[in-house]
Amino acid sequence: MEKADLILKNAIVLTVDKDFNQFNPGAVVIKGDSIIKVGVEDEVLKSYSSDSILDFGGKVIMPGFINTHTHVPMTMLRGLSDDLRLDVWLLGYMMPVEREFVSPEFVSLGTRIACAELIRTGVTCFNDMYYFEAEVAKTTAEIGLRAVCSQTVMKFPTPDAHSYEESLEYTRDFMRTYKDHPLIVPSVAPHAPYTCPPEILKACTDLAREFDLPLHIHISETKEEVENMRKENGMPVVPWVKKQGVFEAKTIAAHCVHIDEGEIRTLRHSNVGVAHNPSSNLKLASGFAPVIKMLELGLNVGIGTDGTASNNDLDFFEEMRLANFIAKGSSGDPTVVPARQSIEMATRMGAQAIHIGDITGSLESGKRADLIVIDLSTIHNNPHFRHDPDGIYSQIVYAGKSSDVTDVMVNGKWLMQDHIISGLNEKELIAKSQEYAIKIDKFITKREKSIISKLIAIGGASQEESFEIQVKVAITDPSPVVEIIESGELNILRARHYHEFDTYFEFEENTEGRLRFREDHFIGKDGKISNVRSRLTLVGPNRERQYPKDVVLSRSRFIAPADQSLRFYREYFKPISESEIEKDRTRYLVVFKGEEFFINIDKMIKPALGYFLEVKARTWSEKDAEEKALIIIDLINFLGVSTDQKLTKDYIEIVENNKS
Repeated sequence: MEKADLILKNAIVLTVDKDFNQFNPGAVVIKGDSIIKVGVEDEVLKSYSSDSILDFGGKVIMPGFINTHTHVPMTMLRGLSDDLRLDVWLLGYMMPVEREFVSPEFVSLGTRIACAELIRTGVTCFNDMYYFEAEVAKTTAEIGLRAVCSQTVMKFPTPDAHSYEESLEYTRDFMRTYKDHPLIVPSVAPHAPYTCPPEILKACTDLAREFDLPLHIHISETKEEVENMRKENGMPVVPWVKKQGVFEAKTIAAHCVHIDEGEIRTLRHSNVGVAHNPSSNLKLASGFAPVIKMLELGLNVGIGTDGTASNNDLDFFEEMRLANFIAKGSSGDPTVVPARQSIEMATRMGAQAIHIGDITGSLESGKRADLIVIDLSTIHNNPHFRHDPDGIYSQIVYAGKSSDVTDVMVNGKWLMQDHIISGLNEKELIAKSQEYAIKIDKFITKREKSIISKLIAIGGASQEESFEIQVKVAITDPSPVVEIIESGELNILRARHYHEFDTYFEFEENTEGRLRFREDHFIGKDGKISNVRSRLTLVGPNRERQYPKDVVLSRSRFIAPADQSLRFYREYFKPISESEIEKDRTRYLVVFKGEEFFINIDKMIKPALGYFLEVKARTWSEKDAEEKALIIIDLINFLGVSTDQKLTKDYIEIVENNKS
């Protein structure tokens, strides 16, 4: 008779293996961190013995749930700003608060709160995406849960990195540290196609492939995202992401709400796992993911809660039930996604979707001992009918509640027994989170007067590159410069002629910079106006950096289409003063020393300040900004202009200096 560390007996054992084997009464045998036998109780006890045998009195023992997409530290932002559009919610509230408050301590506290909530709802493994992900991993491992921890990378500066290169280096160290950890699978998370240009997606994919670890990304969450992708790149999101090579990694795609059958086949062919987030998609009105078709075509679809800022809880029973109900309600077919399939998505298929199905997700010999115990002898879950073997799955999905989970084990260790979680003081966690809430409330109250919040609320706002390199030089005659530009020695990618009318709004609080309303008149070769475009730009205050030759300016820039009149924006933003600039601009996009630069030949009409040569470039990369800073002076010299009197100011600043 083989000796084991622990035997769990007298239970309804749901293995959720490929055959959906059930044993009643059944037993589970555990040695170390793994399951060594699952079967009928009498047969198991004839072959295995243990000094520790626990009788579960007819409760259900099943695999723990796999939460395939979440942002666990966002428990700290639960209920912060609800009932808003996704762009307003994300750009106007979440990101500003995160930039201000997210720190290793914030992340650790939020992770502890989330882990307590996850354990109570029967989750034994979650797939996360956030900042300071090494802190998420460390805290999660200390508590004893299993997780795929994905470090966020995007083109914007983030709470844990000033540039995407810094995020990648952080991720590389994180992967190196946790690669063979018993509980943590490190991962890289390029946030989404709309926040990660091709070079970032490629760098993240290369990193994931180098370490043979997962890549976690948001895909096709909203209709607007898909429409923008079609408009900008002439194709839907999935084929564009595939074209960037992302699916060559072990990819986990969150949401996938707006994808068609062809895209589903692409994901299936590339073995991409999908995380379906029903509550979040409903609350943010993102739409209904085509889960029925995904399952029909053999895609691995797991269930996720998303973060508590958009859900607002981590209740996995609620998520299973919604995944089931939405499929039925949206299709008009009550037979689709039956309860057993919901359980499969919540366990074994969810583990496969996040690429760890070889170690968890079902109760089978050789897999880790990740399991939960559910008490079905509650008033809300009686009576029980046993004529249909699948009836027990219906009990769990349709009548089960998180409070029915009595015990949770991960990697062979109990995290919760008889509803008691060891090692977590929940009252203390609540008190500490409320301290943060008071500070965030004060911050948000102040931000309600913010111009950027108003700009984002209009809709369509997006953040431009973080680093801008620009130099201006006053010139008396633009003809020699134009002659050199058009001589054939420069590779001209594009040339355009504009007449520009700028109105700058000034505000009492100048911490966010100026808001510019620009009306561009495109001038054709015949000298006539061919098109008119209007847009708003919030230009943040300069943060001059001491890079070589002092030509780099770093500033935040938010741009939004302006489809209302100047009068409307004047009344909406209520500036304390205005300034107007009018200029005639000939713009060239050129390649010089292998890099792209804009060359502007500007005639200042209002005020009449004469001609200026302006050379500029923008980039998400701090390293790229430094390199271009060295080249830009060479380009100006190449154009035959002296840089002795160079300026690194915007035109509005030059105008103000002339006034003073």
